[in-house]
Amino acid sequence: MSFLESQWLLIIHVLAATVWTGGHLVLATVILPTVLRDRSVSRLLAFESAYERIGMPALLLQVVTGVALAYRLIPDVSAWFDWSNPIARAIIAKLTLLLLTVVFALDARFRVIPGLTERGLVDMAWHIVPVTVLSVLFVVVGVSFRGGGLGAF
Repeated sequence: MSFLESQWLLIIHVLAATVWTGGHLVLATVILPTVLRDRSVSRLLAFESAYERIGMPALLLQVVTGVALAYRLIPDVSAWFDWSNPIARAIIAKLTLLLLTVVFALDARFRVIPGLTERGLVDMAWHIVPVTVLSVLFVVVGVSFRGGGLGAF
């Protein structure tokens, strides 16, 4: 992979992370408090419906570009799980954050959202806040690659 290709992958990855993390920060800090105060299921669903159109493609782009970038750094996929390598630790952290995000997303999509009522808004908040924290951690771990991975941990 050329340097230019790597740079484009990184740009796409960071832009997608901006959409994903920014959207969740807006959801958790602006939309959610109003939704909980007003008990407005419709406001939450309206935001989710609008955001999902850009948020889910952004997450998919992050996964695809993230795997490509990880492969560029460590071409042997089995070496991604070598805890002694700081870059591998960062890859493990990213994959763990992705797995946790998917678990929360699937639970929300198939259990919480289909029958969402005013009574279920707190349950939904217990999905939104952790996914927002996970998305910020994605960014923190991503920045660690610039310094050579999670060498400090």
